[in-house]
Amino acid sequence: MERRPGVPRLLREINDRAALELLLATGPMTRGQIGDLTGLSKVTASQTLARLEERGLVEVVGTQVGGRGPNAALYSVIPSSAYVAGLEVGPELISAAVADIHGRTIAEVTVDPQGDDDPVSVVHDAIAKACRSAKVSLARLRGVVIGTPGVVDPRSGDVRFSFDLPGWHEGIHEALADDLRRGVTIENDVNLAAIAERVDGAAQGIDDFVLLWASRGLGLAVMLGGKLHRGRAGSAGEIGYLPVPGVPLPEDIRTMPGRLPSLAGGLQSLVSAEAVTELARGHGFAAGSAGECVQVAVAAGAEGEPLLSEIADRLALGVAAVCVILDPGLVVLGGVVGRAGGAALTSRVEEAVARICPVRPQVVTTMVTGQNPVLRGAVLAALDQAREALLTS
Repeated sequence: MERRPGVPRLLREINDRAALELLLATGPMTRGQIGDLTGLSKVTASQTLARLEERGLVEVVGTQVGGRGPNAALYSVIPSSAYVAGLEVGPELISAAVADIHGRTIAEVTVDPQGDDDPVSVVHDAIAKACRSAKVSLARLRGVVIGTPGVVDPRSGDVRFSFDLPGWHEGIHEALADDLRRGVTIENDVNLAAIAERVDGAAQGIDDFVLLWASRGLGLAVMLGGKLHRGRAGSAGEIGYLPVPGVPLPEDIRTMPGRLPSLAGGLQSLVSAEAVTELARGHGFAAGSAGECVQVAVAAGAEGEPLLSEIADRLALGVAAVCVILDPGLVVLGGVVGRAGGAALTSRVEEAVARICPVRPQVVTTMVTGQNPVLRGAVLAALDQAREALLTS
């Protein structure tokens, strides 16, 4: 029989990856459970775990009681085997979080750029502050993902344009990677919120859904087959430009050097935070922000119904346009307006869509609560990168 050099080593690598991937996905397991789920024999499973222990990747974290014979040792991936950083960058504040390989956030900080419009310095300062708080050196980060508003070019990785971040221009992606001395990913903030929604929120286990983000502006994330759909130029989901009846078209949307495209007109002009606040004043609900206006209307019961219905009718124009093309089945409302409206708003959007569209999706409120969904999505995206690097190392 012909000998094939290297096959035993290849098999060991395959077995090590299978066991490590299983532990990352499911948490602590016994040697027997790992063997059963991977198809490895007891001897091979023991050898695999021994190698992973020698590499400093897994450790015994306890024992499983209740079985026959001696209690079985429970193995888990060592939390410090890799760290990641996620960031949300806005015009006024930057949030940064550091998490371990299990996705547990161990430090979260907020930084005020204080007028500094250099993306490299403000991102570096935010990550450095988060790492100091976590007591983790920046050199130990195995994944860095940054969420920003605007369109991200999938080819260059740069922000093509953003109304809120004019300093984020071509070349920033490479400059950040050079400064941090590691790979960096820039991603649209609504896309990251959709990642968080699929892992921690209303779309858990769902492969096809859209997230309609109604905050200062309007955005859409599209998840198809469990993967984000960004489009050829990264512009999928720029639903604010959607032409709608009775609203002037956006003026001169061409991107020119040193000039940002206009968002005057289109669906954006109907459901931006400014538009919702103005609409609320017309209904007698004056509050500090669009989210607060919607909260007051919800709390007002019957008196707030006309305002909620009008907001729902406006949002339904966008939802219906998406559904007749994609038929996602599930629409999640997020952002400050979507979150504040809750079930009172989503039920009205669902009814309004049914009146104008042959496709009736389920419309629900975001369930990513108690945490920043963009920041959480950035951490989860960075975690995917770090785990893949760990599995292939």
